[in-house]
Amino acid sequence: QVQLVESGGGLVQAGGSLRLSCVASGRTVNTFAMGWFRQAPGKEREFVAGISRDDGTTDYADSVKGRFVISRDNAKNTVYLQMNRLKPEDTAVYYCAAREGAWPVYTEDDYDYWGQGTQVTVSS
Repeated sequence: QVQLVESGGGLVQAGGSLRLSCVASGRTVNTFAMGWFRQAPGKEREFVAGISRDDGTTDYADSVKGRFVISRDNAKNTVYLQMNRLKPEDTAVYYCAAREGAWPVYTEDDYDYWGQGTQVTVSS
């Protein structure tokens, strides 16, 4: 059984930073491709960032490219999402997800395990 637990969300002013963490239990994070998604009120869940299992290749949604960084610490079994220069439109619930298969993939149906989400609110 794989469990993913996110933390690090909160309220921040526009231009500020937050770092989200996703701790895995039951399997090590380097046996999965990992992704971060977000869902704003009234909108569909969307891909934000991902990191491959094998070589650590990363990819980002255009809306966050240059501002967000995904990373993985195998020793801590944790994946991070460093979010800089936050904007009000980044406000959403952020979810961590893990995928057993090949990567990159960008839709939520392609991921096998999910965390419960953490709220990020960016005030203007």
